Amino acid sequence: MKVKAKKSLGQHFLTNEGIARRIAEALIVNDGDRLNTLEVGCGTGALTRHLLQRGDICLKGIEIDDESIEYLRENLPAIMPGLYAADFLKADLRKIFPEGDFAVIGNFPYNISSQIFFKILEYRESVPQVVGMLQKEVAERLASGPGNKSYGILSVLLQAWYDIEYLFTVGEHEFSPPPKVKSAVIRLRRNSRTELGCDEARFKTVVKTAFNQRRKTLRNSLKPLGVEPPAQYAGLRPEQLSVEDFITLSKSLEQ
Repeated sequence: MKVKAKKSLGQHFLTNEGIARRIAEALIVNDGDRLNTLEVGCGTGALTRHLLQRGDICLKGIEIDDESIEYLRENLPAIMPGLYAADFLKADLRKIFPEGDFAVIGNFPYNISSQIFFKILEYRESVPQVVGMLQKEVAERLASGPGNKSYGILSVLLQAWYDIEYLFTVGEHEFSPPPKVKSAVIRLRRNSRTELGCDEARFKTVVKTAFNQRRKTLRNSLKPLGVEPPAQYAGLRPEQLSVEDFITLSKSLEQ
């Protein structure tokens, strides 16, 4: 059977075996360890095949598309014992991996890639590593640092907890059907931070409020919160602040 790519699910099936292998190999596993791994959106199994070949990975998958699930049942039965027919954004991931930590990997649908990362943030204490292919612009945004135009809300929220590497770019014609934009693969590895040192809800609010009016200085963009930022930040724009600056700013605004 052939799986028809569904626009509503943001499906673009990877056809280049070499790239699929490179993505699978991007997961870092310490010698002697076996890494629990969840593939988001197995599709037609292009990436799944290579992940199953890794002896240092215990693989499970999650797939929302009934047609893809049936295709995998016929063509890649090795994944079926660990395949969950569910929506990743709604699933309780601790029920899939009740025994502990797990990495996340996948060719993420463009239309929900940001939501996928927000979900991963909810499970950050259980997810030490993420390897994902997504739209190039979004990948650049997540990996960029202060001072870059692409640096934004999700850059700060993710980099508070993860070190992010931009690994490589993937052209449009490596997929069926080809998307209209280039893709890129990034890797996130959990950093050593255990707490922010400020109220987390406040931190998120400050970051989101600041970037919602990113062309304004913080003195003006934070007015909806009814606060006046400290003098060292008041004249700056949000993209000029590092994660540590946002933590310090959030802490000062609590006081």
